[in-house]
Amino acid sequence: MTVALIGTATLGVISGLMIGCIGVGGVILVPALVFLFGIQIKVAIPAAMLAYIVSGLVASFVFAQNKSIQWDLAGWLCTGATPTAFAGAWAVTLIEPRILELGLGLLTFLSGLNSLLLRQGIKEADERNVSQISLAAIGAGTGFLSSVTGTGGPLVLVPILIAMKVPVLTAVGLSQVIQLPVAVAATLGNILYGELDYLLAGTLAASLTVGSWCGAKLAHTLPREMLRRIVAVVLVFVGLFIFGNIALTMLR
Repeated sequence: MTVALIGTATLGVISGLMIGCIGVGGVILVPALVFLFGIQIKVAIPAAMLAYIVSGLVASFVFAQNKSIQWDLAGWLCTGATPTAFAGAWAVTLIEPRILELGLGLLTFLSGLNSLLLRQGIKEADERNVSQISLAAIGAGTGFLSSVTGTGGPLVLVPILIAMKVPVLTAVGLSQVIQLPVAVAATLGNILYGELDYLLAGTLAASLTVGSWCGAKLAHTLPREMLRRIVAVVLVFVGLFIFGNIALTMLR
């Protein structure tokens, strides 16, 4: 039990560091809990979503201190994300676990591939040109997919905003904020419909918070292009790892 808790805490710190720094990291959390620690996906996802509430607050605080959050954009994203995140928590109870695992693999692999294909030095657009309706729609899709897969929001949101040429630091800052309504709504849904392991959630919350704090600090000091490339490669390999595990379970 002690070894498992230490392993889970270490995983949380690493994941939190990536979330706080580049907005992508939650994607490795649930797959690792499932495939490395043998935790059922329907237990891992609710625990991760509850943990994102605390870590999201910490990372948002650091980004807000550095004036890296566009609050007008964040409001529309959160408006769209909140109801769909609750719906996603309900959907988790109905979807076959293998389908959830496949969805995690696709999100991981495609997110990494998308980041690798992005050109370095691409001209960034003025984020104020993004319409409010588009932001609400993006938030709705982010809320549902994040809740269903346990990724917390940043994994889905950051690649979308970067593809729209929103400045990287702005995208990462918005991804910190959207964790909060997504995680709160999903957790309420999980309490009503799912299975919540409070010991696992507490361990993840503490470790994710430490990692997210450090990552958010690093986001304002280190070159993000190099970090984005490293994480993109990791995501591609994690996605392939998930596909491999799914294939093995189907062959048994």
